[in-house]
Amino acid sequence: MKKHISLFLALSMVLCLSACGGGSAVESKGEVNVYNWGEYIDEDIFSQFEKETGIKVNYNTYSDNESMYATLMSGAAEYDVVIPSDYMISRLISEDALEKINLDNVPNYANIDDSLKGLEYDPDNEYSVPYMSGVVGVVYNKTMVNGTPDSWDVLWDESLSGQILMFDNSRDALAIALKKLGYSLNTTDEAQLQEALALLEEQKPLVQAYVMDQIFDKMEAGEAAVGPYYAGDAVTMMEENPDLDFFFPKEGSNHYVDAMCIPKGAANKENAEAFINFMCEPEIMKANAEYTHYTTPSSAARELLDEELQNNAYIYPDNAVLQNTEVFINLPGDTLALYDKLWMDLKAS
Repeated sequence: MKKHISLFLALSMVLCLSACGGGSAVESKGEVNVYNWGEYIDEDIFSQFEKETGIKVNYNTYSDNESMYATLMSGAAEYDVVIPSDYMISRLISEDALEKINLDNVPNYANIDDSLKGLEYDPDNEYSVPYMSGVVGVVYNKTMVNGTPDSWDVLWDESLSGQILMFDNSRDALAIALKKLGYSLNTTDEAQLQEALALLEEQKPLVQAYVMDQIFDKMEAGEAAVGPYYAGDAVTMMEENPDLDFFFPKEGSNHYVDAMCIPKGAANKENAEAFINFMCEPEIMKANAEYTHYTTPSSAARELLDEELQNNAYIYPDNAVLQNTEVFINLPGDTLALYDKLWMDLKAS
């Protein structure tokens, strides 16, 4: 997620009430090391958390679930809070890579909607607390794309050669090809995955770049015509460039949930739980939703948003859209290995 204008003023009253009224500084209580997607939080809220708790926030970012996983498993860095997507949470749980969260230390968990509890990736709500959700679609430049596209086919449009962006990670990229072919994005069928690879190989000569957060600068500056991305980010790009528009492909797409987790052996587990609890305060969820334009996991927080955001059909899509989506699930080890091989083959070809 990306945003250029701070929402500090929107939080000023809360900051004053929580941090100014006491007249004395909060005693230092250590730190919490947070690892999150790029452009996916309003960093102004860190100062409020530090003033309320005395806990310093150290913040770093990653571009996708797979690079986050690689960092965690390599031991190259230690984090107390990470924010993976649903299928990656399931994988981390299966590999005993997450701590159970003591929800007694997260009373604001009560603010999370029941519809986002007990999901397949964490059925007993032991390892994760929902952070944001959304649906993948396509952002495009109306001055560069003919007509009003409604299909993944636009990403294979030869008239847009050299102006097409594509996800730079295996799960999202292969999912698009699978949905274009009419298959489940959770298939374990090797023949279907090979078909998806062939489709991505067919697309590759048309692709300007494989991107993640780089899509913001390219689409906002009019340097590319079209690319798939997350709905919340698309709304931000559209605010920055009025020539941009967005759609959910008719073939179906991915509906994802990102959630806050604590890695196994986290050095500051109680501080991590304090941070997660803070992130579940309605006013904080509201500020974060305003900044990121993603779907807040709390109806109470949504009701605090202005009507324009509450009623935005990209951020809060209707049931017709949601019924045409799939949630990624964790796949068997041999299928994950095949994904890695197919992606490496594509990038090397």
